[in-house]
Amino acid sequence: MSAAAQLPDVDVVVATRDRPALVREAIAGVVGQRYAGRIRCIVVFDRSTPDVALIRRDRGDGRTVDVVSNHRTPGLAGARNTGILAGGSDLVAFCDDDDVWLPGKLEAQVRALSRGGPPTCVSGIEVDYAGTRTTRVPAPADLELGVLVRRRSMAAHPSTVVVRRHELLTRIGLVDEEIPGSYGEDFDWMIRAAGNGGFHLVAAPLVRVRWGGSQFSRQWATIVAAIDYGLAKHPAFHEDRRALARLLGRKAFALAALGQPDALRWAARTARAWPREPRAYLAVLVALRVVSAERLLDLAHRRGRGI
Repeated sequence: MSAAAQLPDVDVVVATRDRPALVREAIAGVVGQRYAGRIRCIVVFDRSTPDVALIRRDRGDGRTVDVVSNHRTPGLAGARNTGILAGGSDLVAFCDDDDVWLPGKLEAQVRALSRGGPPTCVSGIEVDYAGTRTTRVPAPADLELGVLVRRRSMAAHPSTVVVRRHELLTRIGLVDEEIPGSYGEDFDWMIRAAGNGGFHLVAAPLVRVRWGGSQFSRQWATIVAAIDYGLAKHPAFHEDRRALARLLGRKAFALAALGQPDALRWAARTARAWPREPRAYLAVLVALRVVSAERLLDLAHRRGRGI
């Protein structure tokens, strides 16, 4: 039996919208993986015209690229689910259209999953922002449900995920399409994955993640609505004062960025939940116009972090 016959097929879902050059780089990183099994890259166009020029048939190397339209809820969550359901491989992986898989990623993660145990595998990332590259690799403890909810390790990135299809469709579930604007849909899914079998971890930066070009990073009203949705959905946030304060602080910061007068009230509520939550005080600075939200966001991104 050939090595390829012994390895599971992998569907890689790439959701995209109006990023023609970047999505080609993402696809190249996927099909260029040194993996002896078959890889099917499913490119899902969300609210944009599919580029059929991206279609690639198997050239004897076990690599195909298919192009489909998002036929579910408009947005990232619906697009991801369209891609998941369009495939049928044993394993499902994701790559954002502005990220790039680095050599050896898929092989290392499939090897980890082959040992059994957790149904999901993640790796570290290399953050690329404004010409600066920062390595972020989560520790195993960062992926435990309680710690993930409290600290939201940014290194646990959706572009690193490889998951067994059966568990994805049963225990963990599809991406939540009810989240306002699909903001934070990856974090919501990670929380569910942590509570349903947990993760394998390949402790190396295997994906280059471009920050600063996110369609969400400055959509403050959407962020507020999505935070409220997450707080109502996940009891775990209310069981840990620091986890609650982190989300309340992000809400306060977003309200301050919007110039909303109740930003100070939410900053105070954040400080009451956990006085050492820095977002409470950053929100106050923004609300009082001491510094702009854009400036603080830029400084955080340069450190490979977010607000």
